[in-house]
Amino acid sequence: MNKMRVYELAKILGKSNKDLMKILEDLGINVKTHMSSIDNDVAQLVEDALAERPPKGDAKGVEAPAKPKIGLEEGATIKTVAEKIGVTSADAVKALMSAGIMIPATSVADGKVLEVLSGAFSVTFEVTAKTTKAEPAKPGPYRPEPRKQEPAQGKPAKKEPAAPKTEATAGELTPRPPIVTVMGHVDHGKTTLLDTIRKTNVTAREAGGITQHIGAYTVTHENKTIVFLDTPGHEAFTAMRARGADVTDIVILVVAADDGVMPQTREAIDHIRAAGVPIVVAVNKVDKPGAKPDRVRQQLSDIGLVPEEWGGDVVMTDISAKAGEGIEQLLEMVLLVAEMQELKGDVKASPSGVVIEAELDKGKGSVATVIVRQGTLKRGDIVLFGTAWGKVRALIDTTGNNVSQAGPSTPVELLGLEDVPQPGETFTVVSSEREARSALSENIALLRDSGGTPTRRVSLEDLYSQMREGHVPQLNLLIKCDVQGSVEALCASLEKMATAEVGVTIIHKGVGRIAESDVSLASASNSVIIGFNVRPDANAKRVSESEGVEIRLYNVIYDVIDDVKAAMEGLLKPNLREQRQGEVEIREVFKTPKAGKVAGCHVMQGLVRRNSRVRVVRAGVVIWDGGISTLRHFKDEVRELKAGFDCGIALAGFQDFTEGDILESYEIVEEKRTL
Repeated sequence: MNKMRVYELAKILGKSNKDLMKILEDLGINVKTHMSSIDNDVAQLVEDALAERPPKGDAKGVEAPAKPKIGLEEGATIKTVAEKIGVTSADAVKALMSAGIMIPATSVADGKVLEVLSGAFSVTFEVTAKTTKAEPAKPGPYRPEPRKQEPAQGKPAKKEPAAPKTEATAGELTPRPPIVTVMGHVDHGKTTLLDTIRKTNVTAREAGGITQHIGAYTVTHENKTIVFLDTPGHEAFTAMRARGADVTDIVILVVAADDGVMPQTREAIDHIRAAGVPIVVAVNKVDKPGAKPDRVRQQLSDIGLVPEEWGGDVVMTDISAKAGEGIEQLLEMVLLVAEMQELKGDVKASPSGVVIEAELDKGKGSVATVIVRQGTLKRGDIVLFGTAWGKVRALIDTTGNNVSQAGPSTPVELLGLEDVPQPGETFTVVSSEREARSALSENIALLRDSGGTPTRRVSLEDLYSQMREGHVPQLNLLIKCDVQGSVEALCASLEKMATAEVGVTIIHKGVGRIAESDVSLASASNSVIIGFNVRPDANAKRVSESEGVEIRLYNVIYDVIDDVKAAMEGLLKPNLREQRQGEVEIREVFKTPKAGKVAGCHVMQGLVRRNSRVRVVRAGVVIWDGGISTLRHFKDEVRELKAGFDCGIALAGFQDFTEGDILESYEIVEEKRTL
């Protein structure tokens, strides 16, 4: 049976993914994400459900009036055919789907496709051979613009005013472009991919065709903007995140189809997971003779990145960065993932953003490349960083042009600073130079007073107190061992200890000394470093002390397991068990001026304590449950009384007891749990 993804059906029907998920939920169809697979029967149910709703346009399914023969050039795409007929790409793909053909609008329309479209829209096609070698149709992966289902008429159907649905829906929030970082193993094609995208998709260029490089640049695809960060690698990515600069929205992970998953690929994945950023995998070099893209998918599946075509939730696309193949599809997938995130920025908010790069230029002075996250940064604004401030003298965009303002997700080069800020620092706009100087002085004073005091990081001893404060008990570990066998054995043992209440996450595992990059990752992910038969180098020690990252060193594997087990057992909520103590009968009720009603009782069984909880039982029914406020033996306050003694009892907050009532005394015992 043919299957398709939820997001594919959403695009075909002109619905948002959220709306379609709601429709499926209303129909009682349980799907986890927009990447979930559904079959034709489910798609038909959705169509039927939509047909029963009040129509928003003309009734769907209206056939187009007969048309004369339509000439097509051999190799035309479905999108081109749809344009020739005068219908939307979505209508054409939907007609094919109804016939059991599930292919995107960028696919070539072969004989079978043309036959289905001919019957669906009452047209005939005349296919002619190519007269000249035409450029490939500007395909772009299948991504119809959000629109309503329209009937096939003689002219292109007029759009209903539904497109504004993608604009701001509340306040001043508007969709903003996704910010994308490219990562992967060395020599797997990161630079080539960036160069290819830059050459073919850069928004605009300076006179002479030279694009200015400022660490970030924008590209357009399907009239939508994507911002690419050109960062050195995963260590820089994590170092920025450790400073609180969560800049990236999506990461493209490049994996070579001939080499497969390599050590740096695994490291990059660990860093991306720690950041919690969506991944789009680009399987590169598929045009090489030794390329095995399916093997790459299998290797990635083995480490938890399951391709969406295999039932997982990770988008993977085959590309050849050198030949320029698959680039359009990759950008399409990036836009799709961005759409899922519903990225928005507030253009009217107070401007703020993050420093990507900064330097002291002989001609320009202090220069910072920043990305605006919220608000609109304007020329003349006074900006405050952690270690610098300035009045914006000029804003230069990624093409080298001077601009007057920059909105959310816009990278710009900022001139006019008094000093050079640090990459990863955030900035805000203040109202006056006096305020900027004052705030900067306070920042510097705080740094001086702290004397480099490390930020408080998690330790094994801290975890129990964190849980008591309401934090979710989750133990993040970074494992470094002397040999690979120890890594696998230790990680397997630790991961088995995870329970539904206390989790263990191995953020990264590897062989060799504990390096500075390991400490940076542990700092960013709030992890504890476990070293087995390895030691940290001098830089790692220095950074761990300044960042407050705990490094634990062991040479016996059982000591590691025992320490982690003890920490996790401290995180487990204890079992609460009721322990029965005794039974007391009320034989007389007294009234006192101070305490009100007091029960004159006889201890029938066991004992009763001053701190016991009691249930009042009348005719076999519990009518109250609470604590004792007073326990007396004659006139003396006592801590407990055993069977055979008489006593006076006043209950905390209850006086509606009568003679013959039974008081059952008990206590709640906490039992420590073990793994």
